[in-house]
Amino acid sequence: MRRTFTKYDGLEIVEQGSRDVDWDEVRSERNQALKVSDWRALKDVTLSAAWRDYRQALRDLGGFPSSNEACDAWPVMPDE
Repeated sequence: MRRTFTKYDGLEIVEQGSRDVDWDEVRSERNQALKVSDWRALKDVTLSAAWRDYRQALRDLGGFPSSNEACDAWPVMPDE
C-alpha cells in the first residue's frame, strides 16, 4: 500500500506528493492481502518463514499509532 502519488500530463510530471489514509482503507487492504495469501496457511501446505513473517506483519499493522504510519510500514509480499 502506498501513500505517494505522481500525476502526469503526457510524459511531464505535474504533481507529486503523499496522501493521508484512514484506518478503514488500511484494514480493507490488509484484509484483502491476507485473503489472497490464505491458501498458503492451509494445513496441507508448508508455510515458509517469509510468508509467515509477511502475514504476521500484516496483522501487526493495527499496532501503529496512526493509519499513515501503518501504511508507510506496509510489508513487502515474498516472491515465493
